[in-house]
Amino acid sequence: MEVRPPLWVTLAKYISLLAAMFVVLFPIYSIFVGAFKTKEEYYQSGLGLPQDWFNFDNFSRVYEVGKLGLGFKNILIILVITLIGNIILGTMVAYALGRFDFKLKKLIMGMYLMATFIPMVTTQVATFTVVKELGLYNNLGAPILIYLGADVLQITIYLQFIRNIPKDLDESAMVEGASLFKIYRSIIFPLLTPATATLLILKTISVYNDFYTPYLYMPSQDLRVVSTALYAFIGPNAAQFNVISAGILIIFIPTVIVFLFMQRYIFSGVTSGAVK
Repeated sequence: MEVRPPLWVTLAKYISLLAAMFVVLFPIYSIFVGAFKTKEEYYQSGLGLPQDWFNFDNFSRVYEVGKLGLGFKNILIILVITLIGNIILGTMVAYALGRFDFKLKKLIMGMYLMATFIPMVTTQVATFTVVKELGLYNNLGAPILIYLGADVLQITIYLQFIRNIPKDLDESAMVEGASLFKIYRSIIFPLLTPATATLLILKTISVYNDFYTPYLYMPSQDLRVVSTALYAFIGPNAAQFNVISAGILIIFIPTVIVFLFMQRYIFSGVTSGAVK
């Protein structure tokens, strides 16, 4: 016979779920309604609904004044180069660590892990100096170089997949006269497609939403990206939150679309290696 939990347990469960839903949805609601309000209406009506749902002035203003089109163009260039570099570096590093034994293997893996424990803010002076000396400051090359690093998440996910690829495939290819690079290109790389799809999505969302790196290394107005384009509407005394809300809504849409259509690759890529 099934024993039902006490009434107070059930009530506590639903109350906690409602509270969590409020915390998640409230910011989205405030941005959505604020995007259709005028400046005066935004500050007077609070969280109330807008008077005119067909008021698209904020959207046109954020696109024209904030040059959001230029922001999308710059972030697209950064994303394409960064993702290609991450795939090449990530798969090659994981291939070397997962298939070969050499003296510095544990040291290299330990250095990747150690980097995760170092707060990023403590390395910004050194990173900024390196970027400056390379002549990449105020250039699209600065964020590209920073994003290109194959992080621990990439290495871990790729290693999970590589360790489940039979080494017999490598040995059979070697018998046929294939080189190590040929094995990587023809066997290892194609079999890492699920992991690559996962990392493409995670890296795209991470780079797309990053504000700190473009703001610090690309102060030029011609190098703005979608995250820094909204900064044009923040003045010394007040910010145009109604226009910023419209910009956030525009920027938010591509992220939601990518996640909704590709979420199955995220979950399968992260868990597949561990389950196997």
